[in-house]
Order: sequence, then structure tokens, then C-alpha cells
Amino acid sequence: MRKNSIKNTRINGEVQRELSMLINREIKDPRINPLTSVVAVEVAPDLKHAKVFISVLGDEESQKNTLAGLKSAAPFMRGQLAKSINLRNTPELTFIMDQSIEYGVNMSKLIHDVNKDLSTQNTSDLDEESSEEE
Repeated sequence: MRKNSIKNTRINGEVQRELSMLINREIKDPRINPLTSVVAVEVAPDLKHAKVFISVLGDEESQKNTLAGLKSAAPFMRGQLAKSINLRNTPELTFIMDQSIEYGVNMSKLIHDVNKDLSTQNTSDLDEESSEEE
């Protein structure tokens, strides 16, 4: 199976959906932040390994604790995946912190701040022009 085949893409989506459900409903580890989401999953073509990209809304300490909690719960999640998804091999899970959502939120905030500054600057320029005309 090739890496970008339709079958591999479908398996990635199914594993992502199942892991999201497991993290949000089944795992009761207090280290795992409730605002944890599975951003993407890349299952190797031989179905032996899977990279799970997660995003945690919170501070750096919360992200580290969540990653540690997920790593300790990986064997349980692998067993649950084997029960729910019928695959030849159940992949070994490797969790990777994905900063893309946090990066997007920060960029959006910066753009908003710049636009706000520009709009206040434009209104002050317009006020100066109107006072010069009088």
C-alpha cells in the first residue's frame, strides 16, 4: 500500500476518529487536558506505526502533562483500536505535539491587533485632515 493511496487515507481518518473518541470519552487520566484534539494521524503503509498529531489548548505545562498521559495510555488505546477497527496489524502509537492550531490563533490575534492599530491610525489621520480643512 502506498503512503498517499485512498486506502491509506481512509485508514488515517478512521484511526483519527477512533482515537479522538477514546481520548475524549474513555481515558480517565487526570493529566490529560479535556481540551485535547487529534489534529491528524499518519499510519505507515505497513500498518505497524502511526504518528498521532495532537493539539492541547493550554499552557506548556498542561501540554507536557497531556503528552505524558497519552504516552502511558498508548497500550490501552492500541488495544481498543484493535477491537474497533479490523486491520491486519494494529499500529503502535507515537504522539507528537502539533502547534499549528495555537500558531493560527496567535497569527489571527496579531492580524487583529495590526488591523485595530491601522483603523485607529486612519481615524486619527481623518480627524487631522478635517481639522486642517476648517
